[in-house]
Amino acid sequence: MTAAAPSPAARRPARESAVVTGVGLVTPVGRKPEEVFDALLGGRSGITAVPLGHPAHGWLPAAGISPAIDGREVLPPTETRCVDRFVLLALAAADDALADAGLVVGRDVDPRRIAVVLATGGGGLETFEQQSHRRLERGRPGVSPYLLPGMLSNMATARIAIKYGIRGYSSAIVTACAAGAQAVAEALRLIRAGDADVVVCGGSEASLHPTIAAAFTNARALSYGWDNPEQASRPFDRRRNGFVLGEGSAVLVVERAAHADARGAAGYADLTGWGASTDAHHPTMPRPDGEGAADSMRAALDDAGLAPADVGYVNAHGTGTKIGDIAETAALRSVFGDDQPAVSSTKGATGHLLGASGAVEAVVTALAVARGVLPPTLNLDDPDPACELDHVRDRARAAPIRAALSNSFAFGGHNLSLIFGPPTTRAIRHQSGEFR
Repeated sequence: MTAAAPSPAARRPARESAVVTGVGLVTPVGRKPEEVFDALLGGRSGITAVPLGHPAHGWLPAAGISPAIDGREVLPPTETRCVDRFVLLALAAADDALADAGLVVGRDVDPRRIAVVLATGGGGLETFEQQSHRRLERGRPGVSPYLLPGMLSNMATARIAIKYGIRGYSSAIVTACAAGAQAVAEALRLIRAGDADVVVCGGSEASLHPTIAAAFTNARALSYGWDNPEQASRPFDRRRNGFVLGEGSAVLVVERAAHADARGAAGYADLTGWGASTDAHHPTMPRPDGEGAADSMRAALDDAGLAPADVGYVNAHGTGTKIGDIAETAALRSVFGDDQPAVSSTKGATGHLLGASGAVEAVVTALAVARGVLPPTLNLDDPDPACELDHVRDRARAAPIRAALSNSFAFGGHNLSLIFGPPTTRAIRHQSGEFR
């Protein structure tokens, strides 16, 4: 008689838990975690027509525009010269996340034992474009000496480290629309390896400017033809015709559970697993069969020691493109079969935040675990038969969650999946929706 194969959890030794103890957000639907999550639960859209005076006015029919951040809110006035908006967004989210975690570097954690990993898709492209125009108009003297420290893709990471005296590992992730999720995965890797007790991680993007808008428009990637901008982003819907460009940032404080317990910190959710893969198929299009995305999800399940049946919720990548949504559906069906978990895409409300999207959606997934309620997909009025899944639509759904998965897929074929579960810290965030 052949012995039954051991479960993934039995095959893999127990690993130290990593817990989300703080979150910060700057998104098209708000800044504070409770404000953002309540907006998503209530089906409120953050997508609007681009107002007169905005750099993208006339270039984008609709966009997910985040609140303005005055540089003086996050930096000394003398340091705000030529700092790109993506850096300001990241600093604002990091300030909120560290305050939410109640963590002070040097008091609660050794500066050499805290890391920072921030992601972006494009970095300071708007600043680079502005300075390029100045060079064309005025020659070399027109270019600011602050250009490079203002716009390089690692500058969100660097500015956070400088502001808070973080002296441990630091890095910047630039894997396009998977970057934010990959930064969160890197936090789990660092904690498991014993290289950090706390990791400040996430993503930031500020790409609502004419050149990027023109590029996506000419690539026929953006949603069009909607009189009401709020209806333009419609993941998995039969009438979807592209994504809506958005901007924003999200930062998570991820901490060794034992370290969090030692300082009495409360957890939103544990970060229990991650998986990555590469399509190796096309520079911009996913594999039509979704097998690259399926590989990523299977790797995350194996890393967390879970079976597909353990997952109760998937926050899908779900951008609203014809090909992408069908490919992700194929991947989900390949991994979960007929016993599908509940699925929603919060991009219906926020738009696609590119390199920040995976971090924003990681926060949303952690909050869904903390509250035991799932946000719906906005504008999913007529689900595409080719995208048949257990969609959360029309209204939020109460559902205690043992495990939740968040997907992020990107140009270049990068696939990243994260898994969250209930927090193992002694103190937890209340499921009633109380956030401090």
